[in-house]
Amino acid sequence: MNRRVVIIGAGIGGLTSAIRLAQCGWRVTIVEARSHAGGLAAGFDLEGFRFDAGPYVLLDRLGLDWAFQQLGIVLDRALELKRIPEIYQVSDGSTPPVSIYDSGARTAAEFETRWPGSGEHYRCFIDRMDATYQRLQPMQWTSHPRLLDIVRHGAWRDVPFMLRSLAAVLKSSRLPEAVVQALGIWTHVAGQLADTAPSPLALVTSVIHRVGACYPHGGIGMIPEVLFNAATLAGVDFRWGTKVRRICCTNRAVTGVEVDTETLAADAVVSNAGLATYSTLLDENGQAALSARTRRYFARLPLQSPGVCAYLAVKGQPKPPYLRFRLLNELDGCRLLITPGVIDSSLEKNGWYPARLIAPMAHHRAESGGLAGQSDFLHRVVEKERWWRDLFDDVRVLQTRIPNAWGRHFNLHQNSMNPVMTSRFMLTGRVAHRSPWIRNLYVAGSATHPGQWVSFCAVSGILAANRLLADVGVRK
Repeated sequence: MNRRVVIIGAGIGGLTSAIRLAQCGWRVTIVEARSHAGGLAAGFDLEGFRFDAGPYVLLDRLGLDWAFQQLGIVLDRALELKRIPEIYQVSDGSTPPVSIYDSGARTAAEFETRWPGSGEHYRCFIDRMDATYQRLQPMQWTSHPRLLDIVRHGAWRDVPFMLRSLAAVLKSSRLPEAVVQALGIWTHVAGQLADTAPSPLALVTSVIHRVGACYPHGGIGMIPEVLFNAATLAGVDFRWGTKVRRICCTNRAVTGVEVDTETLAADAVVSNAGLATYSTLLDENGQAALSARTRRYFARLPLQSPGVCAYLAVKGQPKPPYLRFRLLNELDGCRLLITPGVIDSSLEKNGWYPARLIAPMAHHRAESGGLAGQSDFLHRVVEKERWWRDLFDDVRVLQTRIPNAWGRHFNLHQNSMNPVMTSRFMLTGRVAHRSPWIRNLYVAGSATHPGQWVSFCAVSGILAANRLLADVGVRK
């Protein structure tokens, strides 16, 4: 075959695309602006502690397993996965917290004790969400599900579910408001409201109970390490510390990419740069292929900020749960404290453990506030709020990041991670794996499968590669 593809970015989506294409005989070059792979899923060391750099906190095992299978990687051999018994807790500071456990029975029993009758409502809700998930799950692994796919898997009956908002689905559960808030906590992490959030977020808890929530030994950053090693073995060429300036196009088709000092010719390009693919990377010829309406659409998409983060060293063995959410008001959203030492005691260093404190921040608020507003918000979260400090004997703040720092360090489009996953965007607006406007241009990553699970990016990379292979007549 001897065709050449250039992949922009060594994030999870770029890595899985690269491995898939290299295994099918393509000459693959990944151009990465940073010095190592992983993007927001990468890990890093700080004062002797290992941290997950980005926002990923839970692992969708089924999705990652599917992606790894497509690459011939056995998940259980590649990663040591630890199941999390006490997963998360949500508190507003004024009432007892709501806890979600690995065990659905334990979770329901605790609800029943506190709110008589709610245990049975919860079991019914989880059963209903699990059945929905089983029917919809295959749709995650198809780039553009067709009507025949929907009918074959029985997902036609879930069309009304898909058209509803998360708020509507949770309201139908007949569960107490505190439980509804706990089940919908992921909308707060994304800086959005349940009224506009997509209904599939209601499936998260059923996945947690039925499949299990896992954490890789060594952290989420172990996933890109495994993929980088597989890419190297497959013959992928890496160009580190190299930033793509332009995607070169002629006659509405990709011809290569322009980097710092040269142009790399390519028969196809897979971009792991999300919306930047269309907004900033296409050259003049490529931009001319986009209609004014298309450009306006991308420019108006609401974006998700990475928020602010503090990397901590905490004194004393952390107590479960693994994740602690603190709900505030609508303006301030929530806070999230992550203590991996609950799962992995080997992280201990002289009585200290690593932890992370994350505070989501609406993208428009972060951008309008600038450096001063972001820094003030970080200072208030880290220095003024006591609830998380009171959980430990002592705390050291090792490093912090604000949205502008995230953007600079990880080359993020407008200091954002991806478009906000609204109901409308999920149904009609996800960025296509194969560009409808530019031939031989493909897109992988969180803009095509937005969400908080690293597996979405892994699946996306496979789907982008498969679209490319199908277009050149290679059987999957």
